[in-house]
Amino acid sequence: MNNCLLHLEGISKNFGGVKALQDIELNVNYNEILAIVGDNGAGKSSLVKIISGAISPDKGKIFLDGKEVLIKNPVDAASLGIQMCYQDLALVDCLDVTTNIFLGREICRRVGFVDFLSFREMRGKSISHLKTLGIELQNVKERVRYLSGGQRQVIAVSRAVYWGTKLVILDEPTAALGVREAKKVNELIKNLKQKNISIIVISHNLQHVFYVADRVVVLRHGRKAGEKVIKETDGDEVVKMITGAEFNGQELAY
Repeated sequence: MNNCLLHLEGISKNFGGVKALQDIELNVNYNEILAIVGDNGAGKSSLVKIISGAISPDKGKIFLDGKEVLIKNPVDAASLGIQMCYQDLALVDCLDVTTNIFLGREICRRVGFVDFLSFREMRGKSISHLKTLGIELQNVKERVRYLSGGQRQVIAVSRAVYWGTKLVILDEPTAALGVREAKKVNELIKNLKQKNISIIVISHNLQHVFYVADRVVVLRHGRKAGEKVIKETDGDEVVKMITGAEFNGQELAY
């Protein structure tokens, strides 16, 4: 586990009589893109919500950098360098790019006894950050409502990366995007590895998973059905794990 950034041990979560997660063991390595896949209801969202602090597990332990941590809410996760980018992006349409990146974490300067928002400093940091990620955006003063779907996704991802110093979780980052815009988002995700940030990607698109990820973990009925290094597997094998069909055509035992 010397190369392990995040380790989950025996994570379980029930919602009433529904067992959403059962004894999940999961590792995320340093500088790795890990894809988590599975059918609807497999437990993907519950798992990443536990990591990001949106919900708490019923049992199990979470280790970060080899030390056990308690993540009770998203503030705890953020303080540990973990950021979540949800599928709905959580962008404010009527605000510009800079304000969305710094939303809730605005930079202020004090004049006398009054704090004023330092738009110039935030704008400069936004431009520098986007440039570092290789994102071309003509005007950071542009309101988000006027951006394309791909540009909005890129802004949401860049915001998560700005504040997620260790681990960024992306929930269906290419959903509802056209081919060209999805390609741009996938390129951004691949380039993030160069920033020494580990990434968890949830996706139903196996073609995108095989393009960006180093390793894939498959969940089925709240259990871990398997995991594979991307270079050592193919789409057929992953689909068989998702559906529960073994190579002999028999159902996996659960």
